[in-house]
Amino acid sequence: MQIEKLVVIKIGGNIVDDKNALSDFLSTFATLAKSREDTALILVHGGGKIATKIGNQLGIESKYVDGRRITDDATIDLVTMVYGGLANKQIVAQLQANGCNALGLTGADANIMLANKRPVKSDANGNPLDYGWVGDVQQKGVNSEILYTLIQAGITPVLAPLTHDGKGHILNTNADTIAQETAKALSEKFEVHLIYSFEKPGVLLDAEDDSTVIDILQPAYYASLKAEQKIFAGMIPKLDNAFAALNNGVAKVIIGKAEKLPLLLSGESGTSIIL
Repeated sequence: MQIEKLVVIKIGGNIVDDKNALSDFLSTFATLAKSREDTALILVHGGGKIATKIGNQLGIESKYVDGRRITDDATIDLVTMVYGGLANKQIVAQLQANGCNALGLTGADANIMLANKRPVKSDANGNPLDYGWVGDVQQKGVNSEILYTLIQAGITPVLAPLTHDGKGHILNTNADTIAQETAKALSEKFEVHLIYSFEKPGVLLDAEDDSTVIDILQPAYYASLKAEQKIFAGMIPKLDNAFAALNNGVAKVIIGKAEKLPLLLSGESGTSIIL
């Protein structure tokens, strides 16, 4: 059967870091991948806490600015090993065990995703801020033809949050951005839905109260919540990516709890992001 729909699912780091939660999620993911004949799935993952833990064991200090990892020479080697190796292949192996024919990829594999090294910027005090080997995805930087071919062949891509610059350098790229760029690029070939699944039930009006899920979030409401500082920190890049996806051809974006994946796919759970 010809695949007509695609769901790009990003799994949050806190789930990837929890072996039991990850195992349950991947079992559900595999079941969905096998049961939806006209719909393909792509999985995008992170793995920040695993990288931090192994980095500590190796004597590589983790450095952050505004929640973003500074990726120096030692750190890019570390995240390449952890994201592209350990985390990615463990996920692929579990999907295979659940009958889902998955293929683990970084942006360098088959030239899947090209990025530019982020330029040095100024911090809030005007001092130079160099994120190191961090990549921002190039315009038209996603090789959608390769991904399309894999999907039509019945293979489920599993993307690690690593890109490359075409000059031999691996770059560390935010997993939410990887998911958004993948969804945007493939929206030319499929009806694409983008799901950000993590440990929370959706976008919360009160970050400390899981019962305050916002069912629908539109741009004007989002702007007001940011102005009131009710949405901040790590949720802002996720939502910026969500609206960017919708503005570039993606049909639907939902943010919600990983354990509710079937309900997220049907739109019965989480926060729906709309224009």
